[in-house]
Amino acid sequence: MRLGFAVKILGKEQLPANDARRWQSSPHLRVSIGYLRAIFSYLAETNITMYRMSSDIAPYVTHPDMPQFHNQLDECALELHELGALSRQLDLRLSFHPAQFILLNSPDATLVDKSIADLDIQAQLLDAMGLGPEAVVVTHVGGVYGDLVSGRERWVQAYQRLPDRVRARLVLENDDVRYSVADVLWIYERTGVPIVFDYLHHWCNNRDGIDVREALAASLATWPAHVTPKIHYSSPRTEMRTLERKNRTTGKPEKVQAPPIWNGHADYISPFEFITFMRSAASLRAFDVMLESKLKDVALIRLREDLHRYGPDLAERFGLVGAPQEALTLEEQAVNEED
Repeated sequence: MRLGFAVKILGKEQLPANDARRWQSSPHLRVSIGYLRAIFSYLAETNITMYRMSSDIAPYVTHPDMPQFHNQLDECALELHELGALSRQLDLRLSFHPAQFILLNSPDATLVDKSIADLDIQAQLLDAMGLGPEAVVVTHVGGVYGDLVSGRERWVQAYQRLPDRVRARLVLENDDVRYSVADVLWIYERTGVPIVFDYLHHWCNNRDGIDVREALAASLATWPAHVTPKIHYSSPRTEMRTLERKNRTTGKPEKVQAPPIWNGHADYISPFEFITFMRSAASLRAFDVMLESKLKDVALIRLREDLHRYGPDLAERFGLVGAPQEALTLEEQAVNEED
């Protein structure tokens, strides 16, 4: 089993995830590939074997008004092949998760066409790297547009239009507001698209009252036998939020405290909740875990330390046996003394 994280590197400076320059500066996939090589080296140094690449590594590649960017994949064919070979050498599981503007179920045909084009580029990138079927492209169902049932049906219709290379890599995730595990399983039954179970989203959006373990098991069963499933896991933010609002009396801005929004990702992963969840899944099919936390690789490395300390049985499942169990830091000791 693997632990992974998404896109940004926070544990080491000067490791950008993609060429983020504006079009006037002629950004290019070749620059992003150079960044990814450096990221892969960092992942090897830190023994991290699962990583979500930025969906923007090929800047403006599908922009309809900028044809000068449309041939980046062909221009970088050799570099992409070499990058894929490096990832296989390092035993990295890679993926993409395009942003929320991918809306296959939109009533707007133009937006659906653009979404298909963007997904096709993601699939072409993974193909050009020579990656196997575990390198997937994750997406959500999309908007409700007033009717959740017809929204699901439109997604199924759009799925039939996808190129074979996209359908070979596309996986579908339950979301925290609109489409629940029950909804995405409904879509799976009509398309065969594998389901990425999102733990926090299921707590936020479970209208049908499906038990967590049952929802996980049903999602894992949608994956082909020869492909290791993956899930998303995060802890909710629990701290008060500081917001700036205008005082109704004075008209001046002031800072106010607001309660947490539970579907927001925490900086770190709560080890006790994670251990409880993983132990409940011990008899299920093995799966990889993509951590979604604000502190990215820093949170992953801390969770590994916490597993050695609080869940050595899980440390073994994730192949972490042999690393020394670290003593409590002085800061943690101080907290315990205060308690």
